[in-house]
Amino acid sequence: MTRHIVALGGGADSDEGTAKLLDYVTDLTQKERPRICFLPTAAGDANEAVVRFYETWAGRGELCHVKFFPWPPPRLREHMLSQDVVVVSGGNTANMLAIWRLHGLDAVLHEAWERGVVLTGGSAGMNCWFEACVTDSFGPQLEALHDGLAFLAGSACPHYDREELRRPTYRRLVDDGFPTGVAADDGVALHYEGTELAEAVSVREGAHAYRVESGAETPLPTRWL
Repeated sequence: MTRHIVALGGGADSDEGTAKLLDYVTDLTQKERPRICFLPTAAGDANEAVVRFYETWAGRGELCHVKFFPWPPPRLREHMLSQDVVVVSGGNTANMLAIWRLHGLDAVLHEAWERGVVLTGGSAGMNCWFEACVTDSFGPQLEALHDGLAFLAGSACPHYDREELRRPTYRRLVDDGFPTGVAADDGVALHYEGTELAEAVSVREGAHAYRVESGAETPLPTRWL
């Protein structure tokens, strides 16, 4: 069973670009009507995030969502393992991970990944799959987070070209010993097969992905969708 993670650096600039990214994700399932589940945990289970998911993903499969407030649904494991795609919202990465771990969803997501469920998301939905990341989970300032799910090795930084402090903060952290890793501009997706990067794709002209190491930032080949 092929394992897939599609880590999104951030949103596209247009509905057309967004549609291309979502089609890229759903095509990996090789199903006409995949089952797609949204996790708005990082957004505090906000109704606005849930509504936006249904609007954005409409027509791409059988849609559902899982909230953890006031409590998670019964048979959570069985429900998640029955999906073809799991979409993780943006928001507070640290709070999201704490809630998932408290309810055992971290282990369930790993099992789903091993079974071939496509895992995806942008911002916090990118950060969570890696060992470490750059996040604003602890306040408006950017800080390092070291306890991601670690399905993928190294660190990650989304919004690389859209938020002024992302690039210098990530470069400084890596230069100071933070795990090396990948950065993605908004509108860029990093597709991992297993734990290896299969390709980077973009729907924004000039937007790229990068390998970031101590003292070096190397653009990765990025295919235009």
